[in-house]
Amino acid sequence: MSLQLCVLASGSSGNCTYVGSEKTHILIDAGLSGKATTERLVDVGVDPESIHAICLTHEHDDHKASLHVLHRRYGVSLYSNSGTIEALSRNPKLNTLPWNVFTTGQPFTIGDLVLEPFRVPHDSYDPVGFVVSCGEVRVGVATDMGMATELIRQRLRNCGALVLESNHDETMLRESSRPWALKQRISGRQGHLSNEKAGSLIAEVAGDTLRTVFLAHLSRDCNTPDLAMRTVQQVLGREGCSHIDVKMTHASRASEITIVE
Repeated sequence: MSLQLCVLASGSSGNCTYVGSEKTHILIDAGLSGKATTERLVDVGVDPESIHAICLTHEHDDHKASLHVLHRRYGVSLYSNSGTIEALSRNPKLNTLPWNVFTTGQPFTIGDLVLEPFRVPHDSYDPVGFVVSCGEVRVGVATDMGMATELIRQRLRNCGALVLESNHDETMLRESSRPWALKQRISGRQGHLSNEKAGSLIAEVAGDTLRTVFLAHLSRDCNTPDLAMRTVQQVLGREGCSHIDVKMTHASRASEITIVE
């Protein structure tokens, strides 16, 4: 068995990740417009009408932008936990959507995929990451979290690939012109992971199966792709994990499709 993995977009302007088996195709989040989501799926060779479900990590705008459009256009099923649905109910466009409700910490199935939602620390109602598996093949997605908890470490172990937040460089954030309160929120326990902390988390969960990591949700102002890549690779090198292929994600285009086996 194998899984296809492609990050259609990642960043503060929109987040959306495609995961597919031979039989089942899902999106983690829908933070692009409906038009952009459709175009990027087509660009990577995935028929938008083949998407079975969207699984939502949390209610922030850069993760939910096209939920109603994709559901209406393609009949895509929608999955979220009750806390996120409660937060979304304040939006008139979203409060009548037909949700499939999962319980954080309890696995559920979509076709031949098993999804394990796990709690992450972030400043939203009930945010989660996901491990998606098909048979023994596992992919972890965690794009918004302020710190790596032991639960997160446990869930991300034994994955063949990860999509993991590497939001900011600590020095660039500290020296930026952003308000002090925003800097504190970003670097806090419910904010976002730095490059250094992302590298450390990858090294901690790396095992015999982990081969590929996509660095996600890079800050436009307090990070660069080269800096994120270099910092994470340096951490992995120090920890004896240089075999892991580190790839970048982008706000403006989809990543390459990776086959996870």
